[in-house]
Amino acid sequence: MPVTIQDVDHIAELAKLEFTDAEKEKMTHQLNRILQYMEQLNSLDTSAVEPLSHVIELGNVFRADEVKEGIHTEEALKNAPSKTEQFFRVPKVIGEKS
Repeated sequence: MPVTIQDVDHIAELAKLEFTDAEKEKMTHQLNRILQYMEQLNSLDTSAVEPLSHVIELGNVFRADEVKEGIHTEEALKNAPSKTEQFFRVPKVIGEKS
């Protein structure tokens, strides 16, 4: 079933788009070419092809969770420019206007 200009008008209305007459003609031609290509694909024998949910195999890209020893406070503060015994020392920012 070929696409008509009325079909393009209907689709444009649903998508809240406006086309000139030349654009409608071009869109009609392009949509019909797409449908012709789909008909070519429909003519292929796919009876021996197993259905897929994804084109490529899916795999977990995350590393496995492993419990590791954390960093000690002394090690974390080793290169800090300003620190107390347990914390990084930073400038006060509360109450200041930027």
